[in-house]
Amino acid sequence: MEGSSEVVNCLENGSSSEGRPPNPLAAAYRQCFSGPRVAAVAPCKKKSLVRHASLSNTASISIEPRLNIEDHAIDYLPILRSGAWGDIGFRSSMEDAYVCVDDFIHDYGLKNVSDGPNAFYGVFDGHGGKDAANFACNHLPRFIVEDEDFPMEIERAVSSAFLQTDTAFAEACLLDAALASGTTALAALVVGSYPIAVDGGPGWVGAGPVHVARATAASWSDLASLNSLIVANAGDCRAVLCRRGKAIEMSRDHKPSCSHERKRIEALGGYVSDGYLNGQLNVARALGDWHMEGLKGSRGGGPLSAEPELKTTRLTEEDEFLIIGCDGIWDVFMSQNAVDFARRRLQEHNDPVMCSKDVVEEALKRKSGDNLAVVVVCFQPQPPPNLVVPRSKVHRSFSAEGLKELQSFLDSLET
Repeated sequence: MEGSSEVVNCLENGSSSEGRPPNPLAAAYRQCFSGPRVAAVAPCKKKSLVRHASLSNTASISIEPRLNIEDHAIDYLPILRSGAWGDIGFRSSMEDAYVCVDDFIHDYGLKNVSDGPNAFYGVFDGHGGKDAANFACNHLPRFIVEDEDFPMEIERAVSSAFLQTDTAFAEACLLDAALASGTTALAALVVGSYPIAVDGGPGWVGAGPVHVARATAASWSDLASLNSLIVANAGDCRAVLCRRGKAIEMSRDHKPSCSHERKRIEALGGYVSDGYLNGQLNVARALGDWHMEGLKGSRGGGPLSAEPELKTTRLTEEDEFLIIGCDGIWDVFMSQNAVDFARRRLQEHNDPVMCSKDVVEEALKRKSGDNLAVVVVCFQPQPPPNLVVPRSKVHRSFSAEGLKELQSFLDSLET
């Protein structure tokens, strides 16, 4: 196990978010972002980014239906606490990265937004090197907040940010071929209310594309939902929500062999061989990998996609915590198994940092053969409660005399 002072790309082990994550690649990418070819993606305070061109057709975004939650959830206000841990595992180098930002809006300089929860958490599983994972870890959050659709159409902004990050990394690789690599990416956002125009004046609504002029009485309760959890995934990282002890999968693993991804791959001229995309990659969606032949077209139109799938739910009092992790965790944990394990640990110490470390160490004990990175986000200040299994109101049992009479009856039948 690596010591607690080890730096895992964007954050140190054993820490939750304390302000904006540092740029771990400042020296490596200083030249990449100084030229005119990538000036549009250089860090800046002004919101200058626009929607990615591939998102001009709104029907192309893959967004899962929202989970239906009772209307009383509107009054619920989650108290966010997060922690993360990573370990090199049995690999020769560390290519996983993670980031925790509990105050996403404030830390990235966006003003005039509600005081409700606004947090960003991400895990990135690099392959072929660590540069793509580090790049996405550092730049994806900024692309989200600087998108012209954020925060009014947050799902569209997140989808665009994935594609913008992919394109920006391609530009960086053109300037420095040594950066060539790829990464899966999973981002989880917890968002509260934010401003819109209501009858010419300011108002507050929740996550999702919202235009009050088009809202009807029937749809208003959904549009006005507060405190939403939005998960965007491209690859085989996974997010699992614990809702009163039950595991709710908030993402789908993008493996080339699954039927949904195979159809998409083959429709774009690719193929799946022995579980690998074009015989080269064991994930169907990823950022980067521009150096690999036949995976991405000039505009990312090849069989390897950087576009995420999104799933949104409204948080309620029953939601206890969220686990997001790279595939090294899920190689040895089933989703419900991970929730059960983390829940017991949180009941013991109620510390998301220690819980993240516990999950990683347990994965090592179970002989996970990959790098390991996990983030645990708690939504309550108290530990998860003990769940009481309801007992049957009617209890029936045989007395010793009754058993003897039954045995005598059965013996008489045999004779």
